[in-house]
Amino acid sequence: MPTADAAQIEALRSDLSAADYTADHLADVLGSVASGALHREQALPARRALASCADPVGVLVRLWVLGEDVPVVELDRALPRTGSAGLLTMGLAVTSEESPDGSVLRGTCDLRPYGDERHDWWVASDLSELVLGGALPTDHVLGVGGASTTLASWAPRPHVARALDLGTGCGVQALHLSTHADRIIATDLSERALGYARFTALLNGVDLDLRAGSLLQPLAGEHFDLVVSNPPFVITPRHPNVPLYEYRDGGAPGDAIVAGLVADLETVLAPGGIAQLLGNWELRRGEEWTDRVGGWLSDSTLDAWVIQREVQDVAEYAETWARDGGHRPGTADFEALYAAWLDDFAARGIERIGFGVITLQRPLTDRDPFRDLDDLHGPVAQPAGPAILAGLRARTWLAEHTDTDLLETRWSTAADVTEERIGRPGGSDPMVIQLRQGGGLRRTVRLDTVSAGLVGASDGELTATQIVRGIAVLTEHEVSDLEAQVVPTLRALVADGLLQ
Repeated sequence: MPTADAAQIEALRSDLSAADYTADHLADVLGSVASGALHREQALPARRALASCADPVGVLVRLWVLGEDVPVVELDRALPRTGSAGLLTMGLAVTSEESPDGSVLRGTCDLRPYGDERHDWWVASDLSELVLGGALPTDHVLGVGGASTTLASWAPRPHVARALDLGTGCGVQALHLSTHADRIIATDLSERALGYARFTALLNGVDLDLRAGSLLQPLAGEHFDLVVSNPPFVITPRHPNVPLYEYRDGGAPGDAIVAGLVADLETVLAPGGIAQLLGNWELRRGEEWTDRVGGWLSDSTLDAWVIQREVQDVAEYAETWARDGGHRPGTADFEALYAAWLDDFAARGIERIGFGVITLQRPLTDRDPFRDLDDLHGPVAQPAGPAILAGLRARTWLAEHTDTDLLETRWSTAADVTEERIGRPGGSDPMVIQLRQGGGLRRTVRLDTVSAGLVGASDGELTATQIVRGIAVLTEHEVSDLEAQVVPTLRALVADGLLQ
């Protein structure tokens, strides 16, 4: 793993900045085709794009992302303050075996640019599967991947005093937390992961309190305003021939790691604190995912909003994770791993695996916690975090107010909401009326005529009760009956921000 003192870090940071080693510039240098291929772990288009590239970024990508041998003279030119000597001292490169005279170096780790809408960072991790070209060691430290970017997008980002990155890996989530948390604690069971997280934090000027230990074990007695976690949630057979990768397996069978975290996070959340984690859950024949995950919450005092994003059958799941770690389909190793997953699921009666985002909140007041277990498989606005935070705030308001309060509020239709009316050609009345949300979670909500009338008149001038009274006069129905009819829809529209 790389190590460096303050002067070395400052020199490297200056060099990377001067080279414009950013995600946006890298995308420009590679072009859309090579960038897309590299994202799919296909290196050839990137190698072709960089073959005659004079930009310093090309040199750095060849060294740290593509794992190529790079001449010392090119590295000294691309990193003038650090130089090839500095790379060797920090452990960021070694002399290539093909170069006994030391004129060519090879990268020892993956160091690549990463960012969000407003920030540019660099992330260090072990060399990728693309470079290693075979099965990964079990202590492998992943870089930026699909799960980490998913969590980064979905995480709510209020300004908080204390934040926790639980299972930090190479430190991706801690970088995001540094934009809105006064103090950040990051934990991991893997000492190797903590080493990379430490280097990543130093390189980006982020102050991290790093703790070694399993899950919540290093945090006894501490409380946090925000917890984010990409835990080792992969369901792995407990079989001697199946490697247990530290980055994806937490040492427990089935979905016990996620279930345990859902139960235990209550102990570290401050009043009003929010926790969000990714997870898998096992589903047996005929079992609803809401019953499975809802059972984890049965004794909890926390608010819970769980969104299931994907469901895989056991074969799809087994293929995904047998392939992960560098095992290639068609090889004996892959077939053995594939069979181990299928045998494990069959022995325990598992048919499907759900994946989703679990958001928990400790209430500020003495009230019953809310539960919202939601299937949402379509695209959402990116990042999704603002919609999650707004949705938590709205659901909290709903949990703390009565139906009467709801009806006595002046609601307005959100600016991104449109209405669709679908009917037969020439028909006088629509067969379907539905609202579409252009941003946020991009909900589509079907309305009856009364709810459609309520939404259509919701411009912030009248309360919901006043609008319903007008509809009652027009339709000759009792006001109380119409109020009872619209309240469930009204609650759903407020919860997801279609009415504000």
